[in-house]
Amino acid sequence: MQPVPDRSNVAAMTQAPPLMVFTDLDGTLLDHDSYRWDAATHALDALRAVGAAVVLASSKTAAEIIPLREELGFSHWPAIVENGAGLLAASETHVGPTADYERLRTLLNKVPMGVRTGFRGFGDMTVAEVAQITGLATDAATLAKQRAFSEPGLWAGSDEGRRHFIATLAEMGVSAREGGRFLTLSFGQTKADQMATIIDEFRPGQTMALGDAPNDVEMLQTAGLGVIVANPHRPPLPPLPGEGTGRIIRTDRPGPIGWNSAVLSVVERLGKDRKDNIHG
Repeated sequence: MQPVPDRSNVAAMTQAPPLMVFTDLDGTLLDHDSYRWDAATHALDALRAVGAAVVLASSKTAAEIIPLREELGFSHWPAIVENGAGLLAASETHVGPTADYERLRTLLNKVPMGVRTGFRGFGDMTVAEVAQITGLATDAATLAKQRAFSEPGLWAGSDEGRRHFIATLAEMGVSAREGGRFLTLSFGQTKADQMATIIDEFRPGQTMALGDAPNDVEMLQTAGLGVIVANPHRPPLPPLPGEGTGRIIRTDRPGPIGWNSAVLSVVERLGKDRKDNIHG
């Protein structure tokens, strides 16, 4: 995949975009197995053509998001990182270690060993282990370990033990959320929280959100149109309020293929509405 030229300019940023797309990555814009986005190229080109904004919203770190955002050609828009625990500003190219992550790891290590034993966070793993469980190359796994706001990990204990672990953390002010693959610990901010901040700043004409996992639900419900992207690698999300009215829809095809179809339909409708307004 070749990087897409960033065609942003200051003037474009001063105008409210006609459409702002908030998108999850793994299993949504990125293929679950290959992490590729090629199948969504047509829709991404269409979004650029109409001046739409694309805000990446993922459990990935800023270190992972920065090169991907540039590759996609949307570095001039902010991104939501680490499951909503942090925000990457437009054109920002570096996020270093933070006090949030250090405090999170300190609290995690205060959980009694008998309660914590089923959880292994990225901070407990080597780069090789992160690469193995994610399927990422070594360089990409190194970026995934550069946490600033949250701690994803795997739970290997019983369901009862997991509930006890989550409840213990909650008493410490730490929240735990299920994502596509991992149990992610943070201080509670969500993708929807950061989404609201971005919408308030840029005032887009319309909003759309796409995701496939439980940690995307609030984001899907916040957008004007929510799209549940099919992911055969995990149980489907339960029916959500708004599906009956069409405010939340589901794709038939998985990953970037389904993403491409859903976004193209919205861009086409946006173009039709513009023509109707001009000739109406």
